[in-house]
Amino acid sequence: MDRPPLPPFTAETAAVKARLAEDAWNSRDPARIALAYTADSRWRNRAEFLQGRPAIEAFLTRKWRRELDYRLIKEVWAFRANRIAVRFAYEWHDDAGEWFRSYGNENWEFDTHGLMRSRLASINDEAIAESGRKFRWIPGRRPDGHPSLSDLDL
Repeated sequence: MDRPPLPPFTAETAAVKARLAEDAWNSRDPARIALAYTADSRWRNRAEFLQGRPAIEAFLTRKWRRELDYRLIKEVWAFRANRIAVRFAYEWHDDAGEWFRSYGNENWEFDTHGLMRSRLASINDEAIAESGRKFRWIPGRRPDGHPSLSDLDL
């Protein structure tokens, strides 16, 4: 099963791939998201190491039980052949109502079918006031007219 766009990536197709990933993660649907990865995909997320779709789905389920009202923006940093590097920021709150903005970088490697076989993510969290939020769209896909990370100086 192919998941276009397929490598080798161009500036245009890398941006499309990043936006598709952002849209999927903003859906907060772990089963849907896991299908974008190879069956044996390997992840490093912060200090947690995962392998395979079931582990990815379980991780995302756990993540969104803790990170409430999650909203994410991704932006391509670099690309080459079958690899894309993105930077991202997302906002969320915990069950006590404390807001955070998490910043990070991901390195992605894809197979020939456009499935991600490797994801390495480094992430830092910053506590923010609710009034300092910048991602205020209705949960789900970021509206097309919403500013990018660069536009927001993030």
